[in-house]
Amino acid sequence: MVISKNNFYISPEDYLEGERVSPIKHEYRRGQVYAMTGAKKPHIIIASNLVRRLGNHLDGTDCIVLTSDIKVRLEEANCYYYPDIAVTCDEREINSTEDFILHPSLIIEVLSPSTATFDRGNKFADYQTASSLQEYVLITQSEIKIECFRLNAEGNWVSQTYRQGDELELMSIDFRCPIAQVYQKVPGMVL
Repeated sequence: MVISKNNFYISPEDYLEGERVSPIKHEYRRGQVYAMTGAKKPHIIIASNLVRRLGNHLDGTDCIVLTSDIKVRLEEANCYYYPDIAVTCDEREINSTEDFILHPSLIIEVLSPSTATFDRGNKFADYQTASSLQEYVLITQSEIKIECFRLNAEGNWVSQTYRQGDELELMSIDFRCPIAQVYQKVPGMVL
């Protein structure tokens, strides 16, 4: 997320109207608009590896996997974000033609050096306002490391870190795969 040059308030409606015709993507946070930068090759490969595997896993279910071209609307936080991967199993989303979703069950972000602090902090806090969210996953692209934050039965977020040799487990969608498959073909990764 790159900070915009303006400091004036933009309504969510004006943001959506502008975003529909903009040649670049922007995220929206409480009246401020932030231009998004392009992703690097490792980022794209990691996201593609997971999208393919998650899509295959969820084939034949009521869940859909969405890429970074769909926004997640966080009404309570007054935000629109473009996560790298979102999964929703909510019937309202499957039948909706909106250019955003309201009910993600899983959000995955591939960390970039410029966004890692925000993704771990304020963005995660904003995502926690989505009552449907069960898991928030942060994937490091410079080393083999995946952090998964899960909402437990007591309503607390607990974290689990996966490293080389581990099997990634996403409980929200009953998905498992060797972590090596997430990092497959990423330049410079020794698996």
